[in-house]
Amino acid sequence: MTDQPPIFLINLDQSPDRLEKSVSRLAEQNLSCERISGIYGKTLSDIELIKNYQPLLNRKLFYRPLTKGEIGCYMSHRKAWKTIVDRKLPYAIVLEDDFRLTGDLQNVFAAIDKIKVPWQLLKLSAYQKRTRSIAFSCPIDTTFNLVVHKKAMTGCCAQAISYEGAKALLAATEHFARPVDTDLQHVWETKVPVYSLMPYYIEQDLDFASDIEAASSQDNIKKRFFKRKRLQIKEKLLNKKATAKIINSLIEQVNQST
Repeated sequence: MTDQPPIFLINLDQSPDRLEKSVSRLAEQNLSCERISGIYGKTLSDIELIKNYQPLLNRKLFYRPLTKGEIGCYMSHRKAWKTIVDRKLPYAIVLEDDFRLTGDLQNVFAAIDKIKVPWQLLKLSAYQKRTRSIAFSCPIDTTFNLVVHKKAMTGCCAQAISYEGAKALLAATEHFARPVDTDLQHVWETKVPVYSLMPYYIEQDLDFASDIEAASSQDNIKKRFFKRKRLQIKEKLLNKKATAKIINSLIEQVNQST
């Protein structure tokens, strides 16, 4: 049996029911986790809100202001990344507390140990069970594949993040302007390739209401429609180029490892 890697669970103090459910679900597979106290955006002061979030940069890079909940969510993930770096962990699993297990995570851990190429971030779940076109896939074992999607999957329900990945993400997101999962898609900025380990053995539990929305919903957020369209066109071209570079690098590394 593969040793369990550190599992960090992001959970708000205001959500003890989610904590109980998450711990119970992991315990069913004889797994444990360490709780990362999530940052509740609604309680942040104006000064705390702009510690990392940059409103002026937001106007330049995104089509709407972030909610307090989104800012708190981003800061919570940075807290988890910092824990990985501070402890110099080879890697850790970072979970949000709305996950559901659909397979044996021991198999996931074993597959991660079999990956022969350097990696920094592995998606282990999809946002709201959505699918996305695959650009490249290579087998890890008889069950799992290392996958590069045409565009990195959204959502941060479940991810494996390496020491080098966490270190790079912290440096790249000291000042942020977009939601955390959107920033992770901007691989040409973070310099952290995003892979998926598929099939996913973790899914988002859609029975839970979003803590992000509940924490700090803003009425009548004005979406900058035309700016959004311009950004989408620009980012599509940058993403296509970055994804091709990631695939070429991955193929080269796979060939060198065989």
